[in-house]
Amino acid sequence: MEINIILAGVGGQGILTIAAVIDMAALQSGLTVRQAEVHGMSQRGGAVQSHLRIADREIYSDLIAEGTANLILSVEPLEALRYLPFLAAEGRMVTSTDPFINMAGYPTMEAILVELHRTGQPVLVNAAELAREAGSVRTSNMIMLGAAAPFTGLAPEALEAAIGRLFQAKGADIVEMNIRAFRRGKLLSQQQATAI
Repeated sequence: MEINIILAGVGGQGILTIAAVIDMAALQSGLTVRQAEVHGMSQRGGAVQSHLRIADREIYSDLIAEGTANLILSVEPLEALRYLPFLAAEGRMVTSTDPFINMAGYPTMEAILVELHRTGQPVLVNAAELAREAGSVRTSNMIMLGAAAPFTGLAPEALEAAIGRLFQAKGADIVEMNIRAFRRGKLLSQQQATAI
């Protein structure tokens, strides 16, 4: 078993928190994890990306080669396009449809969606709206993790347990809200899969 995941977004969207949850769940599941990340400038909306490699054997490289990512999980739609060359032919794209417009000439959502649909069956998520329903817009990263959960190679229970451990210092209400957000994202992904 080997899963290559690219996480993408802009600073302040919780990419590194998603990576921490996946790492923790994988390690608790007895798997090997390698991670490499690039931090943007969060105050200026700089790009943030993380390469996660998970396997049931030793992994010798942190970086994912072009055309070999099983999953691209993006919390920003234009950032999803940036990493399309990394997606494997049978890979899955899971992206938020909530743009973070931080530059002149940002493409229209229609143009972005045309490109995303070239990946086959992308999972498109209105993360901000679902996060508000879960209790806070700050849980949109957990919405996205839930939507991507079926493609991570990890049991949803392991991911939920990792969310609990990661947020436990913030109290039971924060843990519950983040797990609720994760489950909403997972449900959306399942509904999109059955609608196809």
